[in-house]
Amino acid sequence: MKITMKRNKKDYSENKINVYQICLVALAVGINIVGGQIALFMKLPVYLDSIGTILTGAVLGPWFGMLPNLISGIFMGMTVDIYSLYFAPVGMITGIMSGLVFRKLSVKKVKVLFAAALITVPGTSVSSVINAVLFGGVTSSGSSILVQLLSKTPLGLTGSIFAVQFLTDYLDRCISVFAVSVFVTMLGGELRQRLTGNVHNRAI
Repeated sequence: MKITMKRNKKDYSENKINVYQICLVALAVGINIVGGQIALFMKLPVYLDSIGTILTGAVLGPWFGMLPNLISGIFMGMTVDIYSLYFAPVGMITGIMSGLVFRKLSVKKVKVLFAAALITVPGTSVSSVINAVLFGGVTSSGSSILVQLLSKTPLGLTGSIFAVQFLTDYLDRCISVFAVSVFVTMLGGELRQRLTGNVHNRAI
């Protein structure tokens, strides 16, 4: 009986969120906000607001991966960019997909183009619907210029939104996945274990 109770207590402690994980989520939120502001200020056709999300998903898994974009989307939506609030669900989906993809692929050996495609498609589908239904292709992103230009072609407005959304999302995810793979490669083994909660206290 004593052995069983001790084991259950250990299992419970391993499932607790540790300070390293909280710090990583906070860092990811900061990366998302800074990246999003750079893209917004420079009117880039990419968003740069999912690097922290993909990092969290890759290191901590899909459920943690949802948090950075949820938090940064609410913060930016209430301060500098209202569109971020509406597109927060897209980032949450990206975080989930990142966690699922990197469960199967090694971050250090990941094929950037392939991983980015797997992460992109679900979020892009939701993002395109939000963009088309709520905003008609006009948002704060620099990609809105491309949408307006292509809307004069046979693609029309809706087709232009979906085409531009996929291209810009995919390029954005390629940049993000590459940055995350470089960052994770630089992580020390002990820090990686502490982030994933695999470090056990040694018995004295």
